[in-house]
Amino acid sequence: MHSDHTAAPINPLPPVIWLLALPIIAMELIVNLASTGVIGGATGIGWRADAVQRFAFSPDLMRELIARGTYPAEHMLRLISYPLIHLNFTHTLFVVVFLLALGKMVGEVFRAWAVLAVFFGATLAGALTYTAMPFIHVPLIGGYAPVYGLIGAFTFLLWTNLAGSGNTQYRAFSLIGALMGIQLLFGLLFGGGWDWVAELAGFFTGFFLSFVVSPGGWARVRQKIRER
Repeated sequence: MHSDHTAAPINPLPPVIWLLALPIIAMELIVNLASTGVIGGATGIGWRADAVQRFAFSPDLMRELIARGTYPAEHMLRLISYPLIHLNFTHTLFVVVFLLALGKMVGEVFRAWAVLAVFFGATLAGALTYTAMPFIHVPLIGGYAPVYGLIGAFTFLLWTNLAGSGNTQYRAFSLIGALMGIQLLFGLLFGGGWDWVAELAGFFTGFFLSFVVSPGGWARVRQKIRER
């Protein structure tokens, strides 16, 4: 047996996943270096807070804009810009790890435009769901909502494969069930916020969008079910 010495040590990621991950990584690198004084000088310590003010999504602000009937572009951008900035390095690390891992699995099946549709569709769904809940006032920050959109797309892939194999399709939802269970436990123990609302919206958006944007779409699902 001959080994291929020219092969990459790890399987390469689809370019679209790097397109989504690199801005998040770059943003964290910049605000992290600024907070330690490496760049930005004395004002650098406030760069993360400034970025949160600029990119985070505020449901209260969106409700006010809807009431006024005015939609400035700088604030509309917040509907999809909030995944760029995170609360700290650990927050960013977990998001990036999930994004790379799930993005690889989904991106190897979905076309690039379909991955973008799931990512930004889930991002938008998270923000709109926050807006629709009048009791939520805290801003939405970080990339978990679009990551959960990718979890939804991955669940769709598992679901269709299980449909074709004759196994119970409910097993496909074990990942989201486990994640939501862990999140609920942490929320009860440490007083979690409302992030799970946006994440759940992202998941369902990713799952149902996959019926349209995945290769073959709904027709492929029906074929898989008929093959049982």
